[in-house]
Amino acid sequence: MDESLENQSQTLDQENEIVTEGSAVVHGEPCQDGSVPPNVDTEVQVLDEKVSKQIIKEGHGSKPSKYSTCFLHYRAWTKHTQHKFEDTWQEQQPIELVLGKEKKEMAGLAIGVSSMKSGERALLHIGWELGYGKDGNFSFPNVPPMADLLYEVEVIGFDETKEGKARSDMTVEERIGAADRRKMDGNNLFKEEKLEEAMQQYEMAIAYMGDDFMFQLYGKYQDMALAVKNPCHLNMAACLIKLKRYDEAIGHCNIVLTEEEKNPKALFRRGKAKAELGQMDSAREDFRKAQKYAPDDNAIRRELRGIAEQEKAVYQKQKEMYKGMFVGREESGGKGKSRNWLIMLWQWLVSLFSRIFGLHRVKAD
Repeated sequence: MDESLENQSQTLDQENEIVTEGSAVVHGEPCQDGSVPPNVDTEVQVLDEKVSKQIIKEGHGSKPSKYSTCFLHYRAWTKHTQHKFEDTWQEQQPIELVLGKEKKEMAGLAIGVSSMKSGERALLHIGWELGYGKDGNFSFPNVPPMADLLYEVEVIGFDETKEGKARSDMTVEERIGAADRRKMDGNNLFKEEKLEEAMQQYEMAIAYMGDDFMFQLYGKYQDMALAVKNPCHLNMAACLIKLKRYDEAIGHCNIVLTEEEKNPKALFRRGKAKAELGQMDSAREDFRKAQKYAPDDNAIRRELRGIAEQEKAVYQKQKEMYKGMFVGREESGGKGKSRNWLIMLWQWLVSLFSRIFGLHRVKAD
């Protein structure tokens, strides 16, 4: 966890529940699997002759103005065939869209995004004229000619024109500084127990530190960028564990461990998520690795002790269960033996009487 969060009396690792009062946002992965467009029954809002919107989840705050830099996730399908041709959620990397400076094929998407608030998720219906046009696109993404489009979009947040500029126009220092401000905003929202909104700020910070940017860095600039990016992933993981979204939490920890394989916080949080999913052996391995790099951490000791106690309890239950099964077999086995003895006795008596009766018949003859 970032140091500014660790010094708080109520940390992300504590067991007390975080309440997200006042937050109108539910962040992250949509509930359905994303292979087909979601079924939405809300009112259709006509934004343009070729663009309409149905709200899936309400957002909060104001809407972006022209030239705002928006950060968003989306899935996109061709409307008639429902072929999915793009999905930014799979990459765990939001995209940047500068309203008024978007590519031609993003014109309909930009109209939809300009009508959305931070945290809002919506289904956009876009005519081919404001999408990939008459000719379509035969590289990536693959979109056929004259294809109407569906976008499931979530606006993570946006920077107004007065607050900054597009990432591509920033210097390295400006970009890292913008990400760090987002991280600090997320920490402040966390202090207010606005967990969902804090996650939005962390993800916007991560967006500033995109892969295309990180690949260009080396030396002190790479260290500066990682010092912002990795704490955001770790804070995201801690929030997701609280929200019981364990697979997503593991994904963020994995990203950190790719850069820092000995990071004890990433190992610890991944272990917690795995333990919640019942992956006890793998969780224990993560906790032991974390303990190797942070031997004095009491939270790691607690988790390892908890796994040991849980496994002991499971062993005792299994022992009692198997003991009951064996006792039942012994009892049923004893009854079976008694029953077999009676049958053998009866057969012997019948045989004896048959022989005596047969002997009498021989004498009579």
